[in-house]
Parts: sequence; structure tokens; C-alpha cells
Amino acid sequence: MNSRMRIHLFGATTPSGEAFSQLLTSEDYESGLFTYSRKSSSSNLGLIADFSKPSEFRLAGDPSIPATLISFAPIWLLAPFIDCLASLYPERLQGLTCLIACSSSSVVTKRFAANHVDRELVAQLAIAENQLLATCSSIGVRCNILRPTLVYGRVGNYNDKNLSRLLSFMRVSPIFPIPSNTGLRQPIHAVQLAGIAFRLMQQLESTGFKSDSILASSQGEILTLGGDQTLTYRDMLRALQHSQPVGDPARRCLLLSIPNNLFFFFAAPLLLISPKLFEAVLRTAADLAGFLPSYQLLDQSPKSFPFQPAA
Repeated sequence: MNSRMRIHLFGATTPSGEAFSQLLTSEDYESGLFTYSRKSSSSNLGLIADFSKPSEFRLAGDPSIPATLISFAPIWLLAPFIDCLASLYPERLQGLTCLIACSSSSVVTKRFAANHVDRELVAQLAIAENQLLATCSSIGVRCNILRPTLVYGRVGNYNDKNLSRLLSFMRVSPIFPIPSNTGLRQPIHAVQLAGIAFRLMQQLESTGFKSDSILASSQGEILTLGGDQTLTYRDMLRALQHSQPVGDPARRCLLLSIPNNLFFFFAAPLLLISPKLFEAVLRTAADLAGFLPSYQLLDQSPKSFPFQPAA
């Protein structure tokens, strides 16, 4: 990788963003890292990237030095922001050569959702992905989009909003009702997602993909990826429980298996309260796995779930 490079990080105050910052520090790239937040108080460098105010933004540092932008921020906010900069203020992106953005596997797994909230999310993600790819193509910036499934884990002071919520429920409830037959999951730790972004950045900034690199496969500009282990929803909860320290109240929560038909019968009233929540309950029996495992991209041996710290 070019030692003289500016690395710009959006979404630094997320678990994956924090993990990416730590990774660059360990790899001696800290001097070239610029982190941004919506408010200066949230960023250690005081750099602001308010996606609602593109006219007030420009990439920090010497514009003659090549720049890579890594984003763990919501892609539906990032895409119009970059498009506006490219259209109206192209000089503010001077030096940008590569962009790696994080989307979500929800654009695949929720595309047949019955509730309008999830359908709107899928449309929002798809539109943003296409817009970002088109914008980057128009200004000659190499772009890749990562679609992770079920990101989990705690990094520094930042926690995920997926498995951490399930763990919090198990800590306050004596039982956790679940269907007898649950679907498959492929959770990916925030550290693994950050590692993939780092590896991809290295590939994009090199002279080109190696012919034998999995990043040069037919996956193209979008990578839908997951963790190293595929397991049932029930086994995922059990492994999460057993990964907690002895004495943690989550370990005492009973995972109560209920026949699927009966379970969904009892859950039916949720349809009147929140169709989105009801459909989320239904998805506990759906297979949301089969994605590219992170260890293949990182060229490492597979890691068992949960990768620590889990939550």
C-alpha cells in the first residue's frame, strides 16, 4: 500500500469504525487517518461530516496525496452526500481514488418482506448502492460495497444493536421463547468486518487485484458476506449465553422451545401492534445465511462463534 495516503473514515463511532481505527493504528497507518463525525465533539480530530450539509465538507489533508474513503455510516445518507459533492463541489473530493461503503444484507434477505417498513428499507438500500456506484464511476473512483449480515460485538466503548439487545433481554427475563425449528444465521463480528474493509482497501490501492484473490471473483463491486460459522438461531443464542462470564444472569435464562405453529399462533397479536416486529419474529424460522464467510476474505482459519468480545 502507498505509504503516503490519506484514509478518511466515516462512521468512526460504530463498533466496526472503532475496530478499523484500531487496526490502522496497529498497522502504523494512524498518521494518515482522518476520522469524521456529525459533531466535532464526537471526533478525536474534530472533523465534521454532516451529510445534510455537503457544502460545508471537504476531504482533510493534502489534496495531492491519494485518498481512500471508508464508510460504516448509513449508505442511504452517504450516497446522496457523495453524489452532491461530485456534482456541485468536485474539488472537495480532490485526490479521492477509492471508496468502500458498508450496506446490509437486508437488501437481499428482506426483499420479499410483507410489511412496508422493511420494503422501504430494501428500496432505500438498493437505490443508495446503485447511486453510489454510478457516482463513483462518473468521477473515476474505484468503489466497493460490503453487505454484511448480522453484525455483532463490542469494540472499545461501542456496542452492536443486534445480539446485544438479545443478550440484554436474556439478562432480565427468566425465559426466552423460541420456535422449535429455527433458521440459520451467519453472524459476523465488527472486528471481522473492519478487517475485510482493510484488506479490500489494500487490494484497491494496489496495482490491481491478484488473479487468485477472492476479491477478484465474479462477486464484482458488491460483496455479501457473513461470519465464519453457520448455526441455527437457537444455537446462536445458546452460544452467546455460554460465552458470558459465570454469574452473568443471561446464563440462567431458559431458551423455551415451542412448536412452530403454536409459537407463531401466540405471536399473532403482534401483527396488530407492529407488523414489522411480527415479521421479525417470523424470520427466526427463516434461513438467513449462505453468504461469503469472512475467513476466506481475510485468508485466516475460521473462527467459532462468538468471536470475543461478543457484546
